[in-house]
Amino acid sequence: MDILAKARKLESTLARTFDRAAQHWSASGPRGPLEVLHAILDEVEARVEPAGRGTRLFPFNKIKVSIVAPTRDVRARFAGVLDDPPLEQRIGDRLRQRGCDVPEIHVRIVYVAQPETGWLAPDCHINFSRVAQSDLPASEPTSAHEIRLTVTRGAADKPSYVLTLDRINLGRCAEVRDSRNRLIRTNHVVFKDGEDAVNDTVSRHHAHIERLDDTREFRLSDDRSAHGTSVARNGKTIPVPSGSRGVRLQSGDEISLGEARLRVRIADSG
Repeated sequence: MDILAKARKLESTLARTFDRAAQHWSASGPRGPLEVLHAILDEVEARVEPAGRGTRLFPFNKIKVSIVAPTRDVRARFAGVLDDPPLEQRIGDRLRQRGCDVPEIHVRIVYVAQPETGWLAPDCHINFSRVAQSDLPASEPTSAHEIRLTVTRGAADKPSYVLTLDRINLGRCAEVRDSRNRLIRTNHVVFKDGEDAVNDTVSRHHAHIERLDDTREFRLSDDRSAHGTSVARNGKTIPVPSGSRGVRLQSGDEISLGEARLRVRIADSG
């Protein structure tokens, strides 16, 4: 069976499909991170090939995903969706759902300022290839910089969160959408909507924590919340004004989002 020949045959069909989709996306405006994620997974699934006797295969082992993200804030929004769980894991799960034996796949995400000539969609482009196993890049080590946030007051999706993202959004509801139902923010620490009076004091886009460069320094910033953000440390309350550089967090701090509370623990180095 000539797998690559089948892939080339599929290419023309996919090109027509994505060309029509690109026109629609261009007319309706840029997609949010969650929409882009689903589009990536759908395109990966479209590359699955029948292999005879009821089996299926995915003929590629190297995927490069290029995403238009011109600012650091936009990149952080995409990273929050695509990195937890990792895109590579999501792709493997989707392929297993289609009945594929999942080979070792290397997935690389690249953020660019603008689309390149020849892209079928204006905000995202995927390159599929197959290379010798020895030519696959070595796996990158998992970051040791992690922060644990434990809910001490309020009702969240989880009692505790362990995160290694460069930006962590805190708020009420997992997804925040605009008046046109477009996704504009994904919260990583999620307080439940309509749970009680405490949760009602948490804004949908309340605050965020950002890790500076490749350091263990985390800073908490308020995102113009209705009921304010502060940090309790050693018996003192440190307000976090919106529009400021934020407050550097330490292990043992307690974050207040309105009346909700989160205890902070930052992983030790080494």
